[in-house]
Amino acid sequence: MKRIFNNFGWKMLSLAIAIALWFGLVGEQELTTSVSAAVVFRNIPSNLEISSDVPDRIHLEVRGPVGTLSTLKDPVVVIDLEPVSRPGEQTFQIQQSNLNLPSGVVLSRAIPAQLRLRFERKISREIGIQLRLAGSPPSGYRIVSQQLEPPTVRIVGPESRVTQVENAETDPVDLSAVVGESQFRVHTYVSDPQVRIEGPSDVTVKVVLEKIPEPEGNQHQ
Repeated sequence: MKRIFNNFGWKMLSLAIAIALWFGLVGEQELTTSVSAAVVFRNIPSNLEISSDVPDRIHLEVRGPVGTLSTLKDPVVVIDLEPVSRPGEQTFQIQQSNLNLPSGVVLSRAIPAQLRLRFERKISREIGIQLRLAGSPPSGYRIVSQQLEPPTVRIVGPESRVTQVENAETDPVDLSAVVGESQFRVHTYVSDPQVRIEGPSDVTVKVVLEKIPEPEGNQHQ
């Protein structure tokens, strides 16, 4: 029994050192994990637009110490577009320098490993607005006039997409309770997701309805 307690202090110190070394080694073990990273762009040329589909997120396999990987949150893939100067296609490699990974964490692979982007000239133009009605006027009434203010909106986007847009349309306007003159404030919509409205997207709709005159024969009855 006495042997157990011989040099007890040194034995406890040795045990503490062994435990500390074990935790240290475990903490330094390298593991591989999978994370999803958002794609962001910087230095977008002011005269160009991306017209190709771009993935929202990229799958990353990263390797690093257990302790560091456990704190890895919200990684992003940063694509620098400064080299892009004219329309056309350009390929970007997803590599360590594109990522905001903490020190000690290394990129094993990215899926996809490359992004091929298509750039087009950015243009804008005025297009007309089409009034969209929900349902019909009340029974016995008809539309006399309809007016949009402003009658057009300006759209902007990649050249090939902007040139194909024929018109914008309003949100549906319900005339079921209108029996005279009425005014609505509604938003306009462009169906192409790569084309956007420049400036305010809402318009004023003025609609005038009148009662349909009865046929002359019915008036004398």
